[in-house]
Amino acid sequence: MEVRSLQRSELLSRDLPGLCSEMLGVAEEAFKAGNFELAAEIYGSQLDELPQPERCLYLKKGDALALAGRVADSLDSYTKAAMLGQLYPDELGVLVESIAKNIREKELKLPNAETKGDIFNSSGQGAQAPCCLSTPENPKPSQESDLLSCPICQLLLLDPVSLICGHTFCKSCLCEKRSPQCKFCNNRGQSKAGGHEAPCMDLKVNVVLGNLLEKWLCEETKVRRLSVEGNFLQQNSKFLGALEKFNMALELAPNDSLLKVQRSELYSAMKNFKQAFNDADGVCRKQPLWPKGHYVKAQALSGMGRMEESLKEFLYCVALNPEWNSVKTEAQKLICEMLFPAFENVQASFSARSPTPYNRLKPVFFNNFNYFSVEDVPLPGGSKDSVFRLTKASFAKSDEFPMNKSNDCPEVCGLSDEKVTKTLGNVLSCLPGVGLKRKHPSTSEDVLKAELPAKAIKKDVDYESKWEESASRSQMRAIPMDLVDASDFECSLCMRLFYEPVTTPCGHTFCLKCLERCLDHNPHCPLCKENLSQYLASRACKKTLLTEELINRYLPEELTERRKLYDEEMKELSNLNKDVPIFVCTMAFPTIPCPLHVFEPRYRLMIRRSMETGTKQFGMCIADQLKGFADYGCMLQVRDVKFFPDGRSVVDTIGVSRFKVLSHGQRDGYNTANIEYLEDKKVEGQEYEELLLLHNAVYDQAKAWFTSLKDNLKAQILNHFGPMPSKEFDTQISPSGPAWCWWMLAVLPLENKAQLTILAMTSLKDRLHAIRRVLLFVTRKRPR
Repeated sequence: MEVRSLQRSELLSRDLPGLCSEMLGVAEEAFKAGNFELAAEIYGSQLDELPQPERCLYLKKGDALALAGRVADSLDSYTKAAMLGQLYPDELGVLVESIAKNIREKELKLPNAETKGDIFNSSGQGAQAPCCLSTPENPKPSQESDLLSCPICQLLLLDPVSLICGHTFCKSCLCEKRSPQCKFCNNRGQSKAGGHEAPCMDLKVNVVLGNLLEKWLCEETKVRRLSVEGNFLQQNSKFLGALEKFNMALELAPNDSLLKVQRSELYSAMKNFKQAFNDADGVCRKQPLWPKGHYVKAQALSGMGRMEESLKEFLYCVALNPEWNSVKTEAQKLICEMLFPAFENVQASFSARSPTPYNRLKPVFFNNFNYFSVEDVPLPGGSKDSVFRLTKASFAKSDEFPMNKSNDCPEVCGLSDEKVTKTLGNVLSCLPGVGLKRKHPSTSEDVLKAELPAKAIKKDVDYESKWEESASRSQMRAIPMDLVDASDFECSLCMRLFYEPVTTPCGHTFCLKCLERCLDHNPHCPLCKENLSQYLASRACKKTLLTEELINRYLPEELTERRKLYDEEMKELSNLNKDVPIFVCTMAFPTIPCPLHVFEPRYRLMIRRSMETGTKQFGMCIADQLKGFADYGCMLQVRDVKFFPDGRSVVDTIGVSRFKVLSHGQRDGYNTANIEYLEDKKVEGQEYEELLLLHNAVYDQAKAWFTSLKDNLKAQILNHFGPMPSKEFDTQISPSGPAWCWWMLAVLPLENKAQLTILAMTSLKDRLHAIRRVLLFVTRKRPR
């Protein structure tokens, strides 16, 4: 259409006798500014001044008149353009859009599609359909959909599949695509195996949600399944089987508009257009603002040969959903075929002129036509433009049509009066609202009257209430509370109500914490034993949003109790003085990095809990043969965790503070302890001055020792522990003393017991003396 418009502009840019480029420029500016009446008037005046008609100007005048709301007058211009050359459907786009807009605003009393509060949302999708697919022909409801409706098809979930992102869809809706993809977060597939997305056949139904739908909405689920089965049979050309499925579904739900639409489409595929029309007509009476109903009705009418009525239904589809481009194209084709084929074989010429390249006129001989006369057959719209006069005299002298210069239109021959009148009159009668803003109405009121389809809406109808009635299927489904049982939402691992429910690729649902704890020990589903290694590696344990929302809506009291238990447990786990988790492994010191390789299930759980509580801390102690772990240790802060497919992880930690164990304990397999934190005793006056001198001397001694080490040994130390910290301005500012002391203890070749003794010291002076003795010892023992 854009290409043809461009060609039209290029033609008009040429120099034509009688054509004023300045006036055409004014017309173009008026058109762009929305002053279509002025643009049409200028195009008309330019046509009056031309010695011969110009097709492109007629098309532009027709577009301007259509946009001005003078649809019937615009047909005059399009008709004249068609007489000068074959008219293409895409040249009628403005006409169809204008008619649809008139229907929408004047007949249906609906707001403009661009205004807020419209039944169409920003994407052009309407909200009228009670249960329809989210496509241009089946607009998605703009109001909040039912929880149990699929976000893709807007129908009741059938064989619900929960993706790893937490969103749930019908399995059939996901399988219609090349790969299952979430429409909300663009997540593809449930899991990945070998780098490939999971095929649709591997999608597993969410067991909990599937059972709930069968229990809560048994009959609607049956209807939904029959509908899907019917569609599948129809797609495979098994029409009788499909018809049986739709009939069974309608016996269970006789008032379901979508089922009737589906059966109507099936009847049309079976060439049983009468039955297709009956179903579609009933839907349009019940749901007058549903575009899909008018669409199937238009298809049925077209199959019955009732093209005028079919066109009307297509126009209502465009009016209700302006974004439905395929239907818009159908309407353009129908208007073109109904109104303008009569002029395909028109022969015309211009007296004293040969045909120009701009006029696509075909020479045709009329030897097979009888001479006849038609008195004043009006053009469409019946404006002041002169009429076609078909007379015997017009054919007697020549096989060409003489130019009638008084009206700028070639006279027409080759059409019987019955054909001309029937073609124009029938098209006008099936274009609702063509008489709007007519300046010179001459056609009868009966012809121009816009008839709403199937006893459609009267002008005084309250459309808001109609919308509420028709959208009842989109409102929240009523679930009998006697069918709601907390046991349906019970985790099979902890035997309690789901908390943060997650669904595995195999379709089973567990509490998030319960599942993670099981996967710490075994990378298989606790129920069906399916391998979940890839699921575990992705660390994509996202909550199943629908399950959580159903619990929140139908079991609020039970959820409150469950949340209370969880919060109490988290509060207990976040206590860093009582029952603190203890990692029994190696020596750790304040401010010193301590990387850990975690592979035991109990420590996986411990690390995860420290992250969940937000503390990100746990204690580190060395082992003790009698007590299990030593009486002194260091708290570690988690800085980063890297997970591996087999469940292992590398945890980057750093020492925070020292503690003393008051009592030993255990929780869920790992050690715990009640602790108290250690701080260095502060000194003042003369003692502080002596401490400062000692500190500086030991620091210099330590630095000299490190400098004397071999390069390869120094490189290893620097790579593992980082550079030696510098002296601090205030040696007592930290509860654990200067950082360089702990760095030296970490790199000095000491046994754990010796390191533990120094770690437990609360006197910086004693710790400095101990470090000095060790330095003297290692310096003396170092080989020369």
